[in-house]
Amino acid sequence: MNIEKAEQDLSMYSNNFGFMRRPLNFSPEIGDADIIILGLPFDMATSGRSGARMGPDAVRKASVNLHWEEARWPWNFKLSDSAKIEDCGDLVFSPGNAQEFSKLAEENATQIISNGKTLLSLGGDHFVTLPLLRAHHKIHGKMALIHFDAHTDTNSDGSPFNHGSMFYHAPKEGLIAPENSIQIGVRTSYNNIGHDFKVVSGSKAIELSVEQITDLVKSQVKDMPVYLTFDIDCLDPAFAPGTGTPVCGGLSTNKVLEIIRNLRGVKLVGMDVVEVSPAYDSSEVTALAAATIALELMYVWVANKMLTEYVNEPCFPVETFWSQLYSVE
Repeated sequence: MNIEKAEQDLSMYSNNFGFMRRPLNFSPEIGDADIIILGLPFDMATSGRSGARMGPDAVRKASVNLHWEEARWPWNFKLSDSAKIEDCGDLVFSPGNAQEFSKLAEENATQIISNGKTLLSLGGDHFVTLPLLRAHHKIHGKMALIHFDAHTDTNSDGSPFNHGSMFYHAPKEGLIAPENSIQIGVRTSYNNIGHDFKVVSGSKAIELSVEQITDLVKSQVKDMPVYLTFDIDCLDPAFAPGTGTPVCGGLSTNKVLEIIRNLRGVKLVGMDVVEVSPAYDSSEVTALAAATIALELMYVWVANKMLTEYVNEPCFPVETFWSQLYSVE
């Protein structure tokens, strides 16, 4: 089946080989794609229930439910008209070899983004973010981090492969600036002595308005290049039960989507959605939430790119322009 024919398939069950039925390109550094989807089927760093290695496949399958809309509500434009998106499949590594995975993830991500592509990665457990940050740092330098999660993931664990210690190691390696980073949805204990990240707890994030949260985000990251990582357990288990370490008291899917949608002007240079473990969710709502968040991130990236192209014009009406891109009534 050719690409044109696949594009015409609006069923919710067939021909979903790439995310959102995007074409597969196993040489993503070649070509003119703007955004590359990369699957990272790795869960050897989990501290609880394993299964996130099946996450990328589950998210891709769930994304077929989102393909039939020409323009994803509430956006007023079709994503594929404004950006070329390709799926390069999953990273291939020797099963059981965490060290090889980490090396290959960093090398492959570096190759993709050094050729001018923006990378959206699908995990996999949250450890995958560390080699991704290493790759992005080579191109973009020190970054701010927007981190949605029930956990801070700043444990000073001795293991080099731990999905709860990436943001302990990343600042020490000079990859991110914690003083310009923010963690949203946290509702587990952490050592707040010397904790330089801005934290918006789960209960506080529920209490604050979307605008208040995005104002905090923007004041924190300023004009730095931003890497956004979304652990699906930021959502309450009512919305995302299929994850390794679910924690009650989280955010709703709708509020998270509204927060992401309001990240206008944030300089997103890399993104990931991680910790989907489909075996713990027979109804597939977790994978659907992850696919929807990933799609929303791409819309925001494209909208910010469009905004950047016009914002230098004299007296450019930023808010008017943004309101034309999406509308919620």
